[in-house]
Amino acid sequence: MELNVSELSVARGGVPVLEGVSLSLAPGQALVLRGPNGSGKTTLLRTIAGLQPALAGRVTGAEDRIAYAGHADGLKAMLSVSENLGFWAAVFGTRDVAAALEAFALEPLADRLAGTLSAGQKRRLGLARLLVTGRPIWVLDEPTVSLDADAVSLFADAVCAHLAGGGMALIATHIDLGLEAAVLDVTPYRVMLDAARLGASDEAFL
Repeated sequence: MELNVSELSVARGGVPVLEGVSLSLAPGQALVLRGPNGSGKTTLLRTIAGLQPALAGRVTGAEDRIAYAGHADGLKAMLSVSENLGFWAAVFGTRDVAAALEAFALEPLADRLAGTLSAGQKRRLGLARLLVTGRPIWVLDEPTVSLDADAVSLFADAVCAHLAGGGMALIATHIDLGLEAAVLDVTPYRVMLDAARLGASDEAFL
């Protein structure tokens, strides 16, 4: 079942940022979103993931099928690495976390409290959650932040395996992950913003 986005218009804080965006993903496909900081990629991804309403347009094929990974890692600091994954596995009705630990080289850290991890380790754990959701559509906002080159390679391998299994991935990123993926630049869909309505500090989170 495809993910289809049709003539989607999105806003942040009531301010329109993108309008008329259309895209589609079929099983086994990835799509990379590009555009300068503040262009609306985060807002678009959050809307597609169902975390905020659209101003106009439709998203179909997303119902209970999306796993979203944003800027926050969503970890419980006083749970261990394996306990964090176990928590999310239980939420999504899955059981085995071993594959997720292995995919992101977290096995040596399995008993460490998440709050004691480095930024890169926390990001790897946050991304490992994707593997325990069982959901076919990954919506990812700058997933490689804080990752070193080896961890980026692990992430790219995980995405490739997900696609090979019939999954889909929609990724906002500025780096080349070596994926066979179409690219959508959101710049042509931008709504010109009034500087008086949008502070410069807000742009990074669009």
